[in-house]
Amino acid sequence: MKLGLFIDYAASKITIPLSLVQRAEALGFDSVWTAEAYGTDAITPLAYIAAHTSRIRLATGIAQVSARAPTMTAMQFGTLEQLAGEGRVIAGLGLSGPQVVEGWHGQSWAQPYDRMKDTVAIMRQVFRREGPVSYQGKALSLPLPEDESTGQGKPLKPIAKMNPDIPIWLGTGSQSMVTLTAEIADGWIPMGFCPGMMDVYRPWLDEGFRRAGGGKSLADFEIQGQVQVEITDDVQAAIDARKPQAALYIGGMGNAKNNFHRDQMIRRGYPEAAERILTLFTEGRRDEAIAAVPDEYIDEGGLFGDEKRIAERFERWLNCGATGLTLHTSSLAALELIASLNKQQN
Repeated sequence: MKLGLFIDYAASKITIPLSLVQRAEALGFDSVWTAEAYGTDAITPLAYIAAHTSRIRLATGIAQVSARAPTMTAMQFGTLEQLAGEGRVIAGLGLSGPQVVEGWHGQSWAQPYDRMKDTVAIMRQVFRREGPVSYQGKALSLPLPEDESTGQGKPLKPIAKMNPDIPIWLGTGSQSMVTLTAEIADGWIPMGFCPGMMDVYRPWLDEGFRRAGGGKSLADFEIQGQVQVEITDDVQAAIDARKPQAALYIGGMGNAKNNFHRDQMIRRGYPEAAERILTLFTEGRRDEAIAAVPDEYIDEGGLFGDEKRIAERFERWLNCGATGLTLHTSSLAALELIASLNKQQN
């Protein structure tokens, strides 16, 4: 399995654990991942990492599609790869949610499915540089239609000659978006993925491959799971430490209508807990919301315990259907343990 390392982004000041990234590269890790919310951006840190590494792939999990025009998104990833070296960049994209899209970026949440589809199509044109970029989609169009503009815009051909095959991966979770991912993207960053979930997702992926045509299948499609790792003698403490964040995302990142984190908890088989956490959180009863997060929900999405317990549970991830696994850890010992366990299976 291809291993990745996740770099924390939700902090008041960015700190890149460069020695950990370099050790991951030396251990044979395939990728390093950044993300963004409404603080630091996801792409700038990768340029810094690129200058201090030589091989590891540089990926976003995810860059928000509403934060940039599709052409600028393509420009940034194309520029990053020209600096880092061809074949090192993964353009991982995601929608975020209406709170961030409308409240932070000032963009409309309308037509999220079409916005994602149009964004990918426009980025492909920029990367391939086969002519001036021109696109008329349901959510996005280039040039801007005359009834919305001065009428002076014209299609432009990219100046930079980028790698035409920069891979685009999508971070998605709902049935329609997972199917779209399989249809138009090169890889998938599944939301809330854990061992056993491929039974739910496989039909959705297969439908997307069918729509894509050309024999597209899992054989030429990458899937990057994510797992939190902590070597500890106190598994319960490790689980409890992660419940506040889980409650925040499930209860507070969205509303009763739109909350992707709650939706993925329901898909994983915890509908009652998801609704209870939402109710408690919105009522301001945060301590109770945290206590309502099931131990199993946290545990099945992580690798917590001593080396023996982690080794036993890691086998489930090796056979979960993902082609890659991104580790959320700041521990060098955890990094080396997973690298060793992964090597033993090859």
